[in-house]
Amino acid sequence: MAGLEIASPERDGNCPRCGGRGIILQGDAAVPCDCMAQKQAEQLLRQTGLPKAMRACRFASFRFDYYAGEHLARARKAFEAARGFAAQVLADPAATGIMLTGEVGTGKSFLAACVANELIDHERRVLFIVVPDLLDQLRASYDADSGVREQDILDVARSTPILILDDLGAHNYTEWVCNRLYTILNYRLNEQLPTVVTTNLTLPEIEEYLGHRAVSRLFQLCRQFRLTAGKDIRVQLSVEREGRANRP
Repeated sequence: MAGLEIASPERDGNCPRCGGRGIILQGDAAVPCDCMAQKQAEQLLRQTGLPKAMRACRFASFRFDYYAGEHLARARKAFEAARGFAAQVLADPAATGIMLTGEVGTGKSFLAACVANELIDHERRVLFIVVPDLLDQLRASYDADSGVREQDILDVARSTPILILDDLGAHNYTEWVCNRLYTILNYRLNEQLPTVVTTNLTLPEIEEYLGHRAVSRLFQLCRQFRLTAGKDIRVQLSVEREGRANRP
């Protein structure tokens, strides 16, 4: 959850071109070595919070063959909304966010990761937070030995240029939790900071768990798109992998 840092090639010292200095000489001029950009990109990926399993998610690899009929129509609409959001953010740092709703295994997190990777590829600062993990970090901050303050965690989530809140589900939403999530959403609304939310809850369920104030902020922060698939895509992927593994 710490802020983004610029990586220094000097820490590794394994670049054959610059010897770890981060610069090379071209005539009389010192210029950044190519390894510097690569290390900065790697550092950016580490600091986004995006799980390794999602770093390969790209719009080009989104599979529409998992959807049919009305499910396909919804998938196309959500896909275009996510891709359009990523493009808009590159031109407008105050772009309106999107909220992807739907049951487990319908492709919401995949699309959110596509957005994250597209923006990371363009060197935008993105923070990808799985909501249960965020809540665990906030609770852990009360441990005197954690070395992390609750306020620091909230400040990062509130102020990061592009925030993706993944898996806003049926968690233990105490008043304490609701207040923390509300402060994040309210700050981002007031500061016009782009936000992506994925949830397996319906809008009435979100209001039941988080309250009217939070739902009101979500409606103002994000346009809503629903994904349905008929069958859990994760299960279908697992069956495909097992089938490939059992081929002679």
